[in-house]
Amino acid sequence: MSFLVKEIPASDRPRERLIKYGVRSLSDHELLAIILRTGTKNLSVLDLAKRVLIEFQNLNRLNEATVTELKKIKGIGEAKAIEILAAIELGRRINLPVTPKLVLSNPYQSYAYLKEIIQNESQEHLVCVYLNTQSEAIATKTISIGTVNQTIINPKDVLKWGLKYSATGIIIAHNHPSGNPLPSKEDFQVTRRIVEAAKLMDIIVVDHIIVGKNKYYSFLENKKI
Repeated sequence: MSFLVKEIPASDRPRERLIKYGVRSLSDHELLAIILRTGTKNLSVLDLAKRVLIEFQNLNRLNEATVTELKKIKGIGEAKAIEILAAIELGRRINLPVTPKLVLSNPYQSYAYLKEIIQNESQEHLVCVYLNTQSEAIATKTISIGTVNQTIINPKDVLKWGLKYSATGIIIAHNHPSGNPLPSKEDFQVTRRIVEAAKLMDIIVVDHIIVGKNKYYSFLENKKI
């Protein structure tokens, strides 16, 4: 019968020590024992953890281990080997450099970002960028795809994602496949409708960018919003 962590005296149980003294108080083999959970018929989980570390000499070598290598250790089956490697990989990913967040604080930045997404589309695409209070992009969402010369813009579709993402600001954008970014009468009308509806939800429509061929029209720049 396997030794469970709970069968070890309370003062030596890694989980209880972690709760009482904090995770940094645990040794390497105690942390590994929490991942392993159980030992074998003749080996406690703490001793099994020590055996793994002795086999690989140090944590850096354990970081390079494979499932096959781990399974060569008596008491480590495939499931435990997979759990060890998953924990190591999770730790590696946590320590990866954080990718800087996309900040869109002016119309040209918005255009430079959005043109890569919709400039070359042969149909009109309505795309919204949802922002937080620091003008950082939370999400970019394609709301609808229209025809060659018409975009289907439904304010409800635009705003429901704003609520979903808890956004404080929205940048609306669509492309004109003709290459001419000048807004139509309908573009002005639907923008006003979205601005008014967004106010009721405490969301600011920061800008509406129309992307043409290597040029753009910004409602914000032209004081139309």
